[in-house]
Amino acid sequence: MEGKGKEIVVGHSISKSSVECHKYYLARRTTMEMLRDRGYDVSDEDINLSLQQFRALYGEHPDVDLLRISAKHRFDSSKKISVVFCGTGIVKVNAMRVIAADVLSRENITGLILVLQSHITNQALKAVELFSFKVELFEITDLLVNVSKHVLRPKHQVLNDKEKESLLKKFSIEEKQLPCLSSKDPIVRYYGLETGQVMKVTYKDELSESHVTYRCVS
Repeated sequence: MEGKGKEIVVGHSISKSSVECHKYYLARRTTMEMLRDRGYDVSDEDINLSLQQFRALYGEHPDVDLLRISAKHRFDSSKKISVVFCGTGIVKVNAMRVIAADVLSRENITGLILVLQSHITNQALKAVELFSFKVELFEITDLLVNVSKHVLRPKHQVLNDKEKESLLKKFSIEEKQLPCLSSKDPIVRYYGLETGQVMKVTYKDELSESHVTYRCVS
């Protein structure tokens, strides 16, 4: 009976570690796809890494420090972003100070993404506001699936400043007259958009022609 009990415990442990590894794998892949879609230089090799290859590199219990990502923007070399995966514990203000000191000592960045697995305290959130660059917070569960690839989601395209200006001029409208898109919308967060940026949204199905609308982040 004791032997059988041990076998069950070991089996459960293996299953739990496999789930943990798979979660990190999916979240890291989605994050790299997100960075690429924002214009950062991320290789296809990194994005197409298989789960088996990921396990070989990082093990069943990945060290979050080794999962860190740094990337430069393809069209603006002055823009550099870093992605830090936080551990499973509650993120407190001291942890934020450590992250800040560590990131700033390694590289000069213009943006930071923190991937959280647990609760972040109010004091830690206030510390985030003191950073001199934009800091984005994502729950790891939000990154297990790439929201931009969902079969039911319409196609989104971010307009640059010239395209936005041309759109407003074409229809003789002001920015405030465009339909709004919440800054908390998953697709807005995916692209890291700021207030005032405009997205072209194309709806298409098999039974009707495509329909295009434009929405402004509010």
